[in-house]
Parts: sequence; structure tokens; C-alpha cells
Amino acid sequence: MKYVLLLAGLLLSSILIAQPKRWQQHVRYDMDVKMDVTKNRFTATQKLVYSNNSPDTLYKLFFHLYLNAFQPGSSMDTRSQELGKLRIRGNADWDSRVKDRIANLKEDEIGYQKIKSIKINGQSLEFIYHETILEVKLKQPLLPNGSINLQMIYDAQVPLQIRRTGRDNPSNGVRYSMSQWYPKLCEYDDKGWHTEQYVAREFYGVWGEYNVNITIDKHYKLAGSGVLSNASEIGWGYDTPGSALKPVGTATRTWKFSGKNIHDFMWAADTGYIHLVRKLKNGVVMHIVYKEKPGDLNYDSSWVLLADKAELAFPYIERNFGKYPYPQYSFVQGGDGGMEYAMATLITNASLGTAFHELMHSWYQMVLGFNESIYYWMDEGFTNFSETRVANYIHNTTSIQAYRDKLAKRPENRYLQTMVEILPTNHAGAYESYYDVVASGFEEPLTTHADHFETNYAYGQAAYSKGEVFLEQLGYIVGAEMRDKILLEFYNRYKFTHPTDDDFFALAQKLSGIQLFWYKQYWINTTKTIDYGIDSVFILNNKQVARLHRMGLMPMPIDLLVKYKSGKTSVHYVPLNLMLGAKAAEQPGGRIVHDAWRWTHPTYDVVLGNGVDEIESVEIDSSRRMADVNRKNNIWMNKE
Repeated sequence: MKYVLLLAGLLLSSILIAQPKRWQQHVRYDMDVKMDVTKNRFTATQKLVYSNNSPDTLYKLFFHLYLNAFQPGSSMDTRSQELGKLRIRGNADWDSRVKDRIANLKEDEIGYQKIKSIKINGQSLEFIYHETILEVKLKQPLLPNGSINLQMIYDAQVPLQIRRTGRDNPSNGVRYSMSQWYPKLCEYDDKGWHTEQYVAREFYGVWGEYNVNITIDKHYKLAGSGVLSNASEIGWGYDTPGSALKPVGTATRTWKFSGKNIHDFMWAADTGYIHLVRKLKNGVVMHIVYKEKPGDLNYDSSWVLLADKAELAFPYIERNFGKYPYPQYSFVQGGDGGMEYAMATLITNASLGTAFHELMHSWYQMVLGFNESIYYWMDEGFTNFSETRVANYIHNTTSIQAYRDKLAKRPENRYLQTMVEILPTNHAGAYESYYDVVASGFEEPLTTHADHFETNYAYGQAAYSKGEVFLEQLGYIVGAEMRDKILLEFYNRYKFTHPTDDDFFALAQKLSGIQLFWYKQYWINTTKTIDYGIDSVFILNNKQVARLHRMGLMPMPIDLLVKYKSGKTSVHYVPLNLMLGAKAAEQPGGRIVHDAWRWTHPTYDVVLGNGVDEIESVEIDSSRRMADVNRKNNIWMNKE
């Protein structure tokens, strides 16, 4: 027997060894940037150490040249104008921040990155521009487990603030929002190079280390990713909270930032920035950097309130979504609304909703690092889900109450009046948006590439709303407590690995013991909808029966709440046969579990037990977490 066990152990070991190891590429950036604030241009030397941890030999490298998108006639410009020709409910479908603004840029307002040289060991490399992608041909192939040292020298011009990056922000006057500003190495993974043009969305990045030295006019104050390594030279709150910017005898000064285990780097600069510093209980230093607005005390207090609320939120976030792994985090005024980067975010104002959304991107983009072109619904949807949870905690309220507050300001809106009666207690806004896109006819599957949606409208609803509904509805399928366990374990297990949807579903199935391939097939891969109804309630063989009918094409398990005239209630649960399991009871008091509903069968009879005259109502999914597109038929009322 012992030999059989030994053989089994050896076979298991060989299987484990044979499984492919999860690998990540790695890059180290050392940058020296010299900014000319009169011409809005900068020159830079960028040294990279790129480690090929893949099993493949690489013959080329590819870089993103984001600033080249901000030129008349670019792909971003043309795409925006073409979508602007579409009308959805009478409104142009273009990104309101972009519109046709790129087409109107003058020569000194455009953005560009011009590569002067790229060398390895002093040898110049050939490179080719593909608009916002740079192709670099290697003289010697980069072998598996090998690395190269590359030096790049380039010139760049900062465009007017239009999308994410730029200068002279039209909404708040911030001088420089420097995001997606440097030649950034494209990601290479088991699917190959990811070389999408900069048309609209964010991108996939390589984990690495950044050491960035920025030399700029001495009057400017900076904030951004990483930790300021020369804080003692700079002052301005980085050495001691509340300290002044230290004087220098030269026209410029150099700010030195460094960050480890990050996949992007952002910085912002303005002469009128104010800097608030908070040290949180977990040791993280939080920076609030915003542009002064003399004489407006309410304006200053809004940023202080943001600091207070963020400090309050951090312990709750770490308990529920995982530990924050970096030493600092900054809210920096700038950008074009809200835009997340490593250890920092750009926000145009102190809106708490936007700020918490961008903060939660630290978990669902900066640490997990989804490929946003493909898994945008995980990036934005998981972020929206956690943002809603944090907001409910901070404001001690529910999403539906916030929705009712919104409704009170717009009593004339009959659509909102109707929707409030069918939305769940939490994540109400996401469900409303999902129902809206379904009704519009513009919905596209979540497998659509982010840049290739037919409308901006459909992309937004898919990424933010359907992605958020995905998680709340998963709680309906496997139980909210199990969903939360899955989400936390997913973060802890897959941080710094660029996980995929397959990783998430595999983990969810393992932890819940429920098969979920069907959920991915229907919710992610198609636009099929859920629609269940109660046909009738009747007596059969002296037993009370509720006949349920599936009209929609997407099958689901069913929670059924029965209310009796006596005031008692009973809960019935009908699992879906595709699940090969059942969720645990979510409410105290027990429930009646029925045989699984076969997805091939459009009707199902639930035996309730009591006489028809004793029942007051029967309702499908009283929690409203199941995204049923027609809830009018979800409840049966006894009219006798």
C-alpha cells in the first residue's frame, strides 16, 4: 500500500511541476526630465532595464507614445468625431471631454513625442513610428530569462488638457497634469504584445520600478506617483507636514520620485498648489494636493473633508478588500474628471464619489493590473462595486436612499419614478443603467474590445454598470457572504499578476463549490437577458403550487418569498441545475430547498404547501439583486 501511495505522490508532483509557471515581465525606468514651462516642452533621457521572464524569445520591443494622439487627424481625433455623428436620445455620442477639440489644436498646442535615439550598449537601434506605438527592432534577440539595458532620448510637447494628460486645465487652471506622458513599454504576456493605438481607453502596463527626476522652474510644486526621495531638499510638507517650499539659488529645482512594484507613473505641477498631509493608522502617508482658490473657505474645507473621509474609509477598505501595499497615496487636483494611477489619482475637484472611485482603482487596477482593453468590466465594474460599498459606509446610508434623494430633485422624471420601485437596496444606480442600456438596443457583449464598441454609451454602461451588477448578482447566486470572501481572496491571491476573468471564475467556483461557467457564458459572452415571472398560483393534489415561467434567455436560480395573511413568511429556493450545487441560506429562519430547475425547461412548479386563501403574495427575488429586465410579473398577489 505504501508503494501505491508513493507512486501517487510522485505522479502528483510531476503533474504540479508540469503545470506552466505564471510569469510577469519586469522593467526598471530611470528617467531624467527637464521641463521648459515657457514652451511647454520637455526633454528626457529614459534608461530601461527590461527583463524577459517569458518562455519566448523577443525580437522587437514596442512602446506607447500617448502624446502623439493629440494631433489633428489622429485616430483619437477621428474616432471621437465619428462617434459624435451618432445620436443617442438626441445627444452626440462622443466623449464630452474630447469632442472635436483635438482638430482645433494649433501647432504649439498639440502633443508629441519625438524619439532622438535609442541605444543598447552604445549601438543605435532602428525604430518605426506607428502613430501612438513605437516599434523598436533589436539587433540581438532577447532570450528567455535574459535582460537588456536600453537608453532612449526624446523630446516632447505637452498638449492642451483634453483627455487625461495636458496643460492649462480649462476647469480649474492646473498647469500640468502629466499622466500617460512618457514612452511606456507595452506589455508582453502569454498572448503576445499588446499594442493598441491610443484611441480612447487606458492600457495594460509592465510591473516595475520607477526612478524619476524632474527638473522644473523652482516656483512649481509637484505631486504624483512614488515617494519623494529628496524630501529634505524640497520641503513643502514632504519633510514635515506644513513646511514651506525650500528656497534655492537656481532658476530650477529637481524633484526625485521613486516607486516600486507599479506599472505606471503620473505627476502634476502648479505654482499655486496647496499640500495637506495625513499619516494613517496603517502607516500610509496620504497627500491631498489642490490648487488654491483665495477667499473661498468652502473650497478649502471641501478638500479637508475629502482627507477626513478618506482617512475614515481606509480601515474599512482594507478589512473588506485587502491591504494597501504602498507607502503613500495622493489625491491630486488635475486631469479631466477622475483618473487613476499608481499611488495617486487625478481629480478635477473634491467630489467624494469620484475620489473614492479612483481610490478603489488602487485595488482593482494598480495592484491587480487588469488588461483594461479586455477586462474593462472587471477594472471599472469591480471598482464601482467597491466604491458603492465604501460610500454607503462613509455616509451611513444605502444606494437606494441616495437614488431617492436624486429622485427628489427631479420629481418630473417619470422614468426615475418607475425605476425606484424595482431597484435593489444597494448598487441601485448600476442596475438602473444596465436596464437602460438593455432597453436602448445598444448593448454589446462584455467580450467586446474596449476600443471597438459601436458607441461610447454602450461601453460606459458595460464597463461601469454591467460590471458592477455582475458582482452584486454573483452575491445572489453564491450568497453575499461567499461573494465577499471570493473578492477578498481574489485580491490576496492574484495581486501583482494581471489576472483574467478565467482566474476569477476558477477561484469563485473553488471557494463556493458552485459551477459558474454558465454565468460567464450568459452574462459576459452574450447580451441575453433575465426575465422570470409567476404564471399562476393554484391547488394541485391538495397542495399549493406556484408555476414559474422563464421568458428571458438567461437561466438563473430562484429565491421565492411567500407572505401569508397571518403575517408569517416562508422562503423557497430553486437552484439552477447548471450550478451542481446551492448557495447557503442567507437569512435566519431557514428555507425550503427544491430540486434544481433544468435550464432547458421554461416552466417550473414550486410546491408551497398551504391553501391558496392563506397566501397574501408570492414574489421572485424580493432582494431585487437578480437583474430581471421585467419585474412587473415577478410578484403574484392574492386578490380574493
